[in-house]
Amino acid sequence: MQNFRNYFELLGVAQSASAADIKRAYRQMARKYHPDLNPGNKEAEERFKLLGEAYDVLSTPEKRAQYEEYSRFWKQKGFWDKANAGGRFNLGKVDFSEFGDFNRFVDQLLNRRDSPRPTPDYRPETGSRPSEPQPRRPRRNPAYDSPSSAPSRPTNRRDAEANLTVPLERAYAGGQERVRLEDGRSLEVNMPAGMVTGQRIRLKGQGIGGGNLYLRIEVEPHPFFTVDGNNIVCRVPITPSEAALGGTIEVPTLDGPVRMTIPAGVQSGKRLRLADKGYPTGRDHQGDQIVVLEVVIPTTLSDRERALYAEIHELSSFTPRADLPV
Repeated sequence: MQNFRNYFELLGVAQSASAADIKRAYRQMARKYHPDLNPGNKEAEERFKLLGEAYDVLSTPEKRAQYEEYSRFWKQKGFWDKANAGGRFNLGKVDFSEFGDFNRFVDQLLNRRDSPRPTPDYRPETGSRPSEPQPRRPRRNPAYDSPSSAPSRPTNRRDAEANLTVPLERAYAGGQERVRLEDGRSLEVNMPAGMVTGQRIRLKGQGIGGGNLYLRIEVEPHPFFTVDGNNIVCRVPITPSEAALGGTIEVPTLDGPVRMTIPAGVQSGKRLRLADKGYPTGRDHQGDQIVVLEVVIPTTLSDRERALYAEIHELSSFTPRADLPV
């Protein structure tokens, strides 16, 4: 798996980049490394070929979706061992155990019919590659060549994209979702749990003329919960007496309220952790929920409350300003 190539890093774009961003980045990089502008420079020639490969994959929605699925799962613990051992590692209809080598996966993805040849092990983060790369069959760079050289494509079947905005609660839980498209169609879709902004979900056969439809997910901001990587962060107010004495309070989570114990003498801003109450990171894994405590002072007091606060003030030996550095 060491020959895995991060096409997004190679083109210098984020993983959430749009098709227009990818095309723009490819054109800029292709001009820089084009063989006509770098005669005799083998490194530039190999870089140019890799750029064409990256663009071919990322500019086609279906190929991009398969690449993103593969790149997500090849890093999982045990994937490489299972592939080497001939184990089955499936995602949908794709059996990734058939692709123990990344080049084999790309050859099938790009429909290369000739026998597989090793490609330069180029890593964008280090710039390293083998000193004697194997030659590869010349191929067209789709966004650089002139339109007249492009092969003909069927025009009655095309992939399409649509935006879908979902509340955080539904993005977290997944499940059945009715999606209304701009063309007036309404689809019932089984959405995965743990959706995030920028994620693309493929609906096979729901595009134009039987092509695929790709939903680009946007998760609405929540007034109480904030997603921070795999964790969910919230701020929970507590009273001065709860802060001083400690105790058990009820805390909302996306799975429903839970009871949490706070220690005596806790300070405002203290972060407590609810394990496995964060965002889903896989079929059986979740992040944590981070609870930030805020000590809140009442703005109005009854006569009895005022008298008790005055009594505590008289009895207390606590001097919070004793250690001021002035």
